[in-house]
Amino acid sequence: MTERERMLSGQLYDAGDETLTAARGRAKRLTWRYHQLDPTDWDSRTQILQELLGHLGEDSWIEPPFRCDYGTQISIGDHFFANYDCIFLDVAPITIGNRVMFGPRVCLYTAGHPLDAATRNTGLEFGKPIAIGDDVWLGGNVVVLPGVTIGAGTVVAAGSVVRRDLPPHVLAAGNPCQVLRPITEADRLKWEAQKEHGTA
Repeated sequence: MTERERMLSGQLYDAGDETLTAARGRAKRLTWRYHQLDPTDWDSRTQILQELLGHLGEDSWIEPPFRCDYGTQISIGDHFFANYDCIFLDVAPITIGNRVMFGPRVCLYTAGHPLDAATRNTGLEFGKPIAIGDDVWLGGNVVVLPGVTIGAGTVVAAGSVVRRDLPPHVLAAGNPCQVLRPITEADRLKWEAQKEHGTA
């Protein structure tokens, strides 16, 4: 197996491999170009994101600055928005659904390192995929750790560290992140009523 194949299969791999180093260089060049563009040049920014990422859905946007390892392992659905300073370490696949919102400085970390220092010091690392369902909202400074799946419609409060999977349609918060309560029809009715009366 190549080191890239090892990386994508979740095995220990050598991050210093020449092919992987070149792929990270590509991502750095593209994100650098992204950051240099006129902030209102939507077409050019979209073109760079399409070149950088494995998939970019319709009407999806990432505010600069933005960082990733490779870009090619990131798949984003339609109507996605990420605020400033997000970091996606995509040594394993990152899959983001439709109508997802990220606050500023959301970090998705698929990368992991051996606990044993002697092994870690050889430069070997591994990755586990992250999956974010449709209609998820991650507040500012949320960190999602390797191997986590967040179910559709879930909201994660700002500053949370998500270490384990979260089910669909819940409000979760904390470090470690825990489910606080389900998001129900009562929540929808509350916000519909406020929308009707023009209050927030």
